[in-house]
Amino acid sequence: MRIGFGLPVSGTWATPGPLGRIAAEAERLGYDSLWAFQRLLVGADQEPEPVYRTVLDPLVALGYAAGRTETIRLGVAVVNLPFVSPAYLAKQAATLDVLSGGRIDLGLGTGWSEAEFVATGVQGDRRPARTREYVAALRTLWRDDVSEFEGEFYRIPPSRMLPKPVQAGGVPILLGGSVPAALRRAGEIADGWVSRSAQDLTQIGKDVELVRAGAQKAGRDPARLRIVCRGVLFRPERGLLDGSWEKIREDVAWLGTQGVTEVFYDLNWDPRISGPDVDPAVAEERALDILHNLTPIGLS
Repeated sequence: MRIGFGLPVSGTWATPGPLGRIAAEAERLGYDSLWAFQRLLVGADQEPEPVYRTVLDPLVALGYAAGRTETIRLGVAVVNLPFVSPAYLAKQAATLDVLSGGRIDLGLGTGWSEAEFVATGVQGDRRPARTREYVAALRTLWRDDVSEFEGEFYRIPPSRMLPKPVQAGGVPILLGGSVPAALRRAGEIADGWVSRSAQDLTQIGKDVELVRAGAQKAGRDPARLRIVCRGVLFRPERGLLDGSWEKIREDVAWLGTQGVTEVFYDLNWDPRISGPDVDPAVAEERALDILHNLTPIGLS
């Protein structure tokens, strides 16, 4: 089981100091990865959760974290693919991969906020077909000397994109999604699946089975897939990862028996950390306490 940590990208603590210090300390303590997420905006008529009220751009935040670290992996869970062209995101991800020395993981989602669809000028329909084309477009841009793609939604004329990502075959792609078709699709076309913040973790084994079934149907090895769980802590309605440090560690071990390969503790959903009125120093102190108590290698 690999253990990661969510970067300070939401709330009053999402500033250069805490972001850089959390990133460096997580690497020092032996965490495997750091994660960000995307939220472009919220409608004025919406009542968002505290986590969505103020959010840094995930790729810019990961670039900042890359400059403060050397070995820890850097992931986004997720970028909503309808909001940006595959060519533009391919360039961003490849650049981050080059500058970080091959440490980037790219999670992709399809979005849910009507305000964001309107603001980016895109339609929210036919997301499954768009997702398949988007992944294919990314891969030709990362892998082929001369890239070319002709689809219903995306078109790439014969062209060259350099530099290529450092990682062989391109940046690993993790798909989000929670309905059965989306889970199977992650197994069919992606390098793995990443769970959402509202996931009922007690039922995650059933979701993993669907992801693996998709891989098997596509003639791929299910055992090679990454199953990444966003570990929202201290939210009892999620079913797990609440209680003592030992209880949380036991829950993580149980997730491993359900097929999860990676868990990252994401404190951006903790209102005592990412709430709009929380003192940034208090938020960082609480986060560092959690970071140290759940360290994967037992350092302090």
